[in-house]
Amino acid sequence: MGILFTIFTFTATVLLLIIIAFLYLTFQIYSGKSIKNPDYPPVNGTIFSRIFYFNRLYDYQTDVAKKQKTFRLLGPGQSELYTTDIRNIEHVLKTKFDNYTKGKYNQDIATDLFGNGIFAVDGDKWRQQRKLASFEFSTRVLRDFSCSVFRRNAAKLVRVISEMAIVDQIFDMQDTLMRCTLNSIFKVGFGVELNCLEGSSKEGTEFMKAFDDSNALVFRRYVDPLWKLKKYFNIGSEASLKKNIKIIDAFVTNLIRTKRKLLAEERLCDDKEDILSRIFGGEQERS
Repeated sequence: MGILFTIFTFTATVLLLIIIAFLYLTFQIYSGKSIKNPDYPPVNGTIFSRIFYFNRLYDYQTDVAKKQKTFRLLGPGQSELYTTDIRNIEHVLKTKFDNYTKGKYNQDIATDLFGNGIFAVDGDKWRQQRKLASFEFSTRVLRDFSCSVFRRNAAKLVRVISEMAIVDQIFDMQDTLMRCTLNSIFKVGFGVELNCLEGSSKEGTEFMKAFDDSNALVFRRYVDPLWKLKKYFNIGSEASLKKNIKIIDAFVTNLIRTKRKLLAEERLCDDKEDILSRIFGGEQERS
């Protein structure tokens, strides 16, 4: 009898805690959100509804955007605004850009992967990195180099797709385009060939997969209310993210170390074309 009572008490307590947590979460989601106020964009559900469409999220949100150019998804303590209205996009990205910071909420989610890079910071740090990037991309050498890289990789992409088409091979178009993009970005940014489009580089392919998976896992944090708990205990998706980030860090660290070594040995030509070589070259000149 005592065992049954203990089991019943434990079960009832767990259920009560679940109900309390659910009610608290519901209150946080719906309170103070001006749901029926016509001055605010219409509500199209909660951020947790995206869990059901996560594997086809872009298609789902495109379908929603065709019906509502601007809409809200409610979340605990805040709403997320989505828009395809060109006027709103111009307002956010150009006219009043300084008003729309990434904020602590987004930084907490993205920092593990992007660190203090331009994609995750605000204010002076963002302006400093943008100024550096803008200066480098304004140089003729880098413009010419990046154009040649993108043209060359576009030709590779056409060849790879043509070869698969000839043998009626089914392939993932998004994955193929991402491989091509990564090839170009790494050549322009770091001066190295990932060769992940052809799949000839094991390290490049491993990095690409780790980076792609990490992006998906970071984005999943937006719909996973338990991600911080998972991170603390290093379990589930957060354990996978940590593993992938280690692969990314090791790859990039080795790349930077090699680049510094080549520069120190003066084995790179004076006409430094990629961004990393130009930055390191500038550091050497200042020192």
